[in-house]
Amino acid sequence: MLLPTGNIPAMTVPDVAPRPLASPEPLLQDLVLRLAPGVTAGAHPETVTTVAPFTGGPLARLPLSTPDDVLAAYAGARAAQRPWAKRSVRERAAVFLRLHDLVLERQDELLDLIQLEAGKARRHALEEVVDVALNARHYGRSGPRYLRPTRHPGIVPVLSEVVERHHPKGVVGIVSPWNYPLTLAASDAIPAFIAGNAVVHKPDTQTALTALWVRALAVEAGLPEQVWQVVLGDGPTVGRAVVDGGDYVCFTGSTPVGREVAERCARRLVGCSLELGGKNPLIVLDDADLDRAAEAAVRDCFANAGQLCVSTERLYVVEGVFDAFVDRFVRRVRSLSLGTNLDYGPAMGSLVSAAQLARVSQHVDDAVAKGATVLAGGVPRPDVGPYFYEPTVLTGVTEDMALCRNETFGPVVSLRAVREEQEALRLANDSDFGLNASVWTGDVARGRRLAAGLRTGTVTVNETYAAAWGATSSPMGGVKDSGLGRRHGRDGILKYTEPQTVAVQHLHGFAPPPSVSYDTWAKAFTVGLRAMKALGRR
Repeated sequence: MLLPTGNIPAMTVPDVAPRPLASPEPLLQDLVLRLAPGVTAGAHPETVTTVAPFTGGPLARLPLSTPDDVLAAYAGARAAQRPWAKRSVRERAAVFLRLHDLVLERQDELLDLIQLEAGKARRHALEEVVDVALNARHYGRSGPRYLRPTRHPGIVPVLSEVVERHHPKGVVGIVSPWNYPLTLAASDAIPAFIAGNAVVHKPDTQTALTALWVRALAVEAGLPEQVWQVVLGDGPTVGRAVVDGGDYVCFTGSTPVGREVAERCARRLVGCSLELGGKNPLIVLDDADLDRAAEAAVRDCFANAGQLCVSTERLYVVEGVFDAFVDRFVRRVRSLSLGTNLDYGPAMGSLVSAAQLARVSQHVDDAVAKGATVLAGGVPRPDVGPYFYEPTVLTGVTEDMALCRNETFGPVVSLRAVREEQEALRLANDSDFGLNASVWTGDVARGRRLAAGLRTGTVTVNETYAAAWGATSSPMGGVKDSGLGRRHGRDGILKYTEPQTVAVQHLHGFAPPPSVSYDTWAKAFTVGLRAMKALGRR
């Protein structure tokens, strides 16, 4: 553990006297000394001091990279990528099976670090540990199968032999945000490495120690140091340099920045995957188990204080069960405990920054000023920590309110009664976003039918986002303004490769023999094509 637990008891009542969390900075100095050399930066770089979300005080002083440092990182990564790619796929995969074990063995230190940098509750930090273990195991075991050369039918049976191979892109640029600093650093990088690539990675500076920590663990597991380069700095300079240098770019963040990333990649004819914003709907039908739905909806809406692209911000409940569901849901929301403990006590942690608190407050205040009703929360909680905000439930949200269509990215959800499931479906789809959705019903077949009509990249029936996200062998990503490309499964590793078709023709080519006219040759080909269709050839 980095800090003792129990600094502030979990609380939901505003009149409890705050007990300040001791500054974690002295206790993090050892980590900074160990990990900061992993940043590619000049001999005498500028530095930045990050802020501890639980206290508002200083957390860690880190070096900053320049665009020239990014160029150096790419040069080092390219030199290291070639020998890394020459290793067998199984040898590369074995590194991440070892990483799986190391992450689980050392999770206590890691959980403390994630909480201190991101301000989240420990139970939500645990989701990141689980996610990285799942991805390391999945790609460690399935990566060689995904990358195995594949035989395809040739144009002429037996005489035509076709094999599809997958070569690494080269060096992948990854830009990851602060909200899931372990998951979005490691789980996107693991398949890139197993596919034979090197990575230049710009994590958000606020949570850079977590990314550097897992990089150091990957090196301990056998990854060559130069294969994973880390640079730190702001988006407009260092971030753009990372995007402009990659042979492929993986970006997670806001939709406006994602559009710029796509434009910059398009100019160079370089591929990219983008997971962007969400305004995710949860639908409760009239045959749902209301207690189970309410319990899960609380987890879905307020995981990581709502700072999660796939969490729910819109709740649609069929009229016949609306009042009963709202009673169950709101009671549970009001009982959620807030706290800065480095243990599993608090149900919800802090927002990450003053800017995030201001955005959430503005969305809620605007809605209330325009007529929305607060059923729970609606206020900041400085008695617990400087950036805490109560889990908030609103009704009466209308189109003129900022939070109606825009992603809040905080612990705020709107409730709306609908007449029946088709109205719920229409409203759920009436969004520029299309990342995740959830359906609650007692009839699984009915849930599957409704899911098929939802225009989102993933849908869960009778569970939260975790069921879809945790299915690491199945693709995950968004449609519409929620992005393009997929992580997880076959798609999540093959995006980091260039497919190559190798066709070998035996005995005779496609020109007619000298003694056969083109007219006769064409007729023979026509007969052959009809015969192959009749025989069921693909």
